[in-house]
Amino acid sequence: MTTHTLSVPAGEVLRSTAAAATMFSQRSFGLGARSISEPAALRRHPHIVRFAEVEADLDVLIDRAIAAIAEGEPVEDEILGHYVHIASLVRAVSFREGKLLEQAVERLAKANPNIVVLTQSLKLPLVKTALEAVSGNDWSNLDGVKLDCETPAKGSYTPDLILVNRVRHTAYILDLKRSLASYGDTSRLEELKLKMMASAMVLPDWLYKNHKRLMVDTVEVAIVDGASRPSDHAPGIWALSEIDDLLEIDGVAACMAELRLRFGRRVQQLLEAEARKALGVVVAVVADAVPALSVPGKPLIALNGPARTYEEERAMAADEEDDGRYDLGCLGDDQDDEPEPVRIRVGFARRPRRH
Repeated sequence: MTTHTLSVPAGEVLRSTAAAATMFSQRSFGLGARSISEPAALRRHPHIVRFAEVEADLDVLIDRAIAAIAEGEPVEDEILGHYVHIASLVRAVSFREGKLLEQAVERLAKANPNIVVLTQSLKLPLVKTALEAVSGNDWSNLDGVKLDCETPAKGSYTPDLILVNRVRHTAYILDLKRSLASYGDTSRLEELKLKMMASAMVLPDWLYKNHKRLMVDTVEVAIVDGASRPSDHAPGIWALSEIDDLLEIDGVAACMAELRLRFGRRVQQLLEAEARKALGVVVAVVADAVPALSVPGKPLIALNGPARTYEEERAMAADEEDDGRYDLGCLGDDQDDEPEPVRIRVGFARRPRRH
């Protein structure tokens, strides 16, 4: 068995995304539109998916995600006040976008009949032996090591998707993230990779025992960045724009890009509507408070004291300077004595004692 992170041959050009995007922009989707056959030179994989073929299904996924975001009921917050609904929407978007990416990849993978997508009951045991092996060895030295999934474990790991290519006898453990920006300066990414690699060592046995004797001889792990920032295949970081090569389907990356674009528009419309509601409440409160500040027939309250001219203020300041209140000569001779030593107590804060 081979277990490793996903990679592509050095120097290989990933042209599928650009080609699919170009074809998507040039194709007409009107009734009776004829499909355009792509030049063989631009095809990297035997299977292809076009957005027009999956548009209805992906729009349904977007509708469900938006509905789930909108129906959330936020908890009152004294700090956020009228804006608590906006904060609640933003938090919901982060969660729902990840789920949307999973569901979209599952749908698009159907274009390759050789791929089986597993999405339910994917709790993989984190076998103690696997964790120790991954922690104490270089990943490349563990090639060919397969462990029993029923040996003692320390918790479990649930991947977003497991893809099995039945022709290649290869399984892919995928973890899709809407963005890896928040993982940049933390140890969470390393912890995630550790769990994924430990799970990979028991996956062949787990698939055989739990999924109808499904057999694989290679396991590959990949963390897919939905924001498609620069990837690094050596540690298993893949951009969403490169997902064509994972599924061996041309056009998946272009479909995912259009999905995120449409989802982004709907999210922004939702946030704008909620922001207008919040601002409307604030404006109404201010408008109700303004008349109380200027009641006819009553003088305005001078918040800085009685209104005086600049000359009057200067005159009063001069009088205060001459009244002797700050004359150092008024201090007695006993003030020059050294202060008596005082014992200072330090410690944790405690409640004051009652008298």
